[in-house]
Amino acid sequence: MRIILAIIAALLAAPAIAPPAIAASPSFEVVQRGQALAIAGDCVACHTVPGGTPFAGGRAIETPFGNVLTPNLTPDRETGIGDWSDEVFLRAMQTGIGHDGEHLYPAFPYPYYTHVGREDLLAIRSWLATLEPVRNVVARNEAVRNQLSFPFDIRLSMAAWNALFFENGLFRPMPSKSAEWNRGAYLVEGLGHCGACHTPKNSLGGDRTSATLQGGAIQDWFAPALGSDLRTGLGGWSVDDVVEYLRAGRNAKSAASGPMGEVVSYSTSHMPLADLQAIAVYLKDQPAVPRDAIPPLPASDAGMQAGRAIYLDNCAACHTATGAGIPRLFPTLSGSAVVQSPDPVTLARVVLIGAQAVATAEAPTGPAMPAFGWKLSDAQTASVLTYIRNAWGNVAPAVDAGTVASTRRHLAQRAGN
Repeated sequence: MRIILAIIAALLAAPAIAPPAIAASPSFEVVQRGQALAIAGDCVACHTVPGGTPFAGGRAIETPFGNVLTPNLTPDRETGIGDWSDEVFLRAMQTGIGHDGEHLYPAFPYPYYTHVGREDLLAIRSWLATLEPVRNVVARNEAVRNQLSFPFDIRLSMAAWNALFFENGLFRPMPSKSAEWNRGAYLVEGLGHCGACHTPKNSLGGDRTSATLQGGAIQDWFAPALGSDLRTGLGGWSVDDVVEYLRAGRNAKSAASGPMGEVVSYSTSHMPLADLQAIAVYLKDQPAVPRDAIPPLPASDAGMQAGRAIYLDNCAACHTATGAGIPRLFPTLSGSAVVQSPDPVTLARVVLIGAQAVATAEAPTGPAMPAFGWKLSDAQTASVLTYIRNAWGNVAPAVDAGTVASTRRHLAQRAGN
């Protein structure tokens, strides 16, 4: 009897065991906002194999140190992020630490996503949870061993990289700036991760923060400067020019192709006009970085004369003899930041293998630039590039045949992969 009474007393004294808490489903508004934020972050571009299921991962992201495969973001519990808690998701986005405590590679732009607020990140998480689960095993560790060079094939090396180049912290608005400016800064510096392409990198792949948004080389392209420099940046563009470019993929001065074409196609062309306006306001307020003044090559220069003849024979029909182009059809070459970039790789690749401008709902026809690499030698290509970069008031260093040959070789290797 004493034993029975003791058991009863113990049960009465024990705290009641509450049933497991059921997490409240996010509201439609939160899920909808998460989708818009995922679009701003251009998540689908990296986490989708061309022609594959959106967000199922497996795309190889090229870095100077090898390729990194992107993970499956669908809510599949075994191969995606279905069994991730909110805290694990936040940790990955803001600190670059994955589900199992492994260090992620900064090809995933957590150095930028760290600036994004918790509520926005959880909204993205809520929207991703509504996707159809897709079973897609991405052999990320095997891929790392096979495709990254030492010491980057060792994930723990990212701890040292983070100590050198990663600064964890949320975006802090500037009280002296307008709400629109701060919204633009939040998008550019955070989810938009514009600096991932448009900021030059050091030898270890870290941002050269002293030259933020001043242009960077990426995958045999050169992402131009986004500061207010008149020649190599956005100094010649108005706020409306920037908005039109991001919304339609082209404006009266330029057209988006290559990696920027993907950004427009998957991201900016689907963003609210107010956000594009805010981005433009912020970018137009970025300072120009002083550059060494160089004189343009004189028209009497032998290379300029040879380049002019090649240009008139092959380029003037579309871009006109004055380099003015046809607004919103064939890009303007006079005063172009792409043309006058310190690194001529974008210009060289477009002449060698051509390019396709992005098509959007605002501008559904994407004009194409034909390839001339089959026709022009390295020396001829160098001459016409030098002419374009120094005609009609443009000023940029001459291009030599060796630079063209190197670009041609890299492009051939890329085409063979």
